[in-house]
Amino acid sequence: MGLTRGQFLRLMGAGAAGALLSACATSPPPIDVTGPEFTEAEPSGTVKLWSRGGLLPTAQRIVDRFHAAQDRIRVDLTPVPDGQFVTKLATAIRGGRVPDLVDIDDINSALFVHRGVFADLTPLIEELPYRDRLSPGHLALVERDGRYFGAPSLGDNSTLWCNVGLFERAGVDIDQVTGSFEGYLEAARAVSSLGDDIHGWFFPGNSAGALAFTVQPHVWAAGTDLISGEIGDQRGNIVDNEPLRATLEFLRALWDEGLTPPAIDSDDGSRWASQFQAGRIGMMPCGFGIVTPDASEELLDQCGVRLLAGPDGGRSFFDGGNNFCLPNGSDNPAAAWEFVRFCLELEQQTALPETGYIPVRSDAATDEFRASYPLAAPPLLELDAGYAPLSLAYARIYNQNDGPWLAMIREAVFGGNVDRALAAAQPRFDEILRQGDA
Repeated sequence: MGLTRGQFLRLMGAGAAGALLSACATSPPPIDVTGPEFTEAEPSGTVKLWSRGGLLPTAQRIVDRFHAAQDRIRVDLTPVPDGQFVTKLATAIRGGRVPDLVDIDDINSALFVHRGVFADLTPLIEELPYRDRLSPGHLALVERDGRYFGAPSLGDNSTLWCNVGLFERAGVDIDQVTGSFEGYLEAARAVSSLGDDIHGWFFPGNSAGALAFTVQPHVWAAGTDLISGEIGDQRGNIVDNEPLRATLEFLRALWDEGLTPPAIDSDDGSRWASQFQAGRIGMMPCGFGIVTPDASEELLDQCGVRLLAGPDGGRSFFDGGNNFCLPNGSDNPAAAWEFVRFCLELEQQTALPETGYIPVRSDAATDEFRASYPLAAPPLLELDAGYAPLSLAYARIYNQNDGPWLAMIREAVFGGNVDRALAAAQPRFDEILRQGDA
């Protein structure tokens, strides 16, 4: 049996908000998106929108465009610090003071979807003319029992960034070496041999979230995951996971052979892309918005982007970003949905790379888009290869620096013992998943 709504809110409101959530809240009636408010009336009024604070420039830009396009609806945008979003939203639901619309991290949207606090948008999603072009990774995180409780907003995808200029100097071809770990190592060795403080590969070895974003896709590309089972009955898939073992051994080889900068074992991701932007790194798994803002045009002109490969082939990427969800109890859900549809129009979607994000519609990859944003296009061209894990315990496993994910990588890569790393991670994954599903 899953958590009750009250139990969930108490769990999500740990810490300062915990006292506010000590009693069960009364659930507002579900929003009926097939009613006359959605099908007959012309929406108007104010929409209270909560967006992640880190996305404020992107959100404000789209809100301004929406206001310029029509005069019936005003959007009242509230940025919420990323690390406080879950707790603040849980507290708002507990207190019956919900926003009309939330633009929430797609990973965290699952926390609320599986506690029944978001409106069922299935009929609205299915009637979109571009329904089959929406990011399946985003939709999977708002799906429950075949129903959709949210819509994709924007993409933040991990891909492999390659300095083709260094590849050419080293005599390797990007397409020949970026399809397997063997190819990666061949290219990393060749690039590292150029000397002058140049290295073949980079990863921030002491940042749990950054490594979750960029390392997991190697495992997914091989057709497996690190978590097995459905919500309510999940466990870790660690000890006997051969693609995971191969991935850890690959990272260990990069470190052992000196194919990475020597200080990555202490790198917390705060200057993640700086060495790549300086032209000293051959390959770096990363996100579009992490590399491009501070990179020179000269460097970007010699970059190539590919999806992340598995040990022996396959390709994947982390399908991160945001989902739009309407909390039950929204005062103006029809107007909120009109804003969502505006955000999903191609005009808005194809402008997302200007602020560091990727569209969530595959048909955004037009010839014009690919010419303007060639480094943003690869995920759109293989949108079905994107994935994001569905788990109520994701943050505790993958994002916290004291979680089992980072401990496993550090023991395997920098401690040099892959077997011990896997054996220690399995029970910790299982324990946290049991607690998250209890």
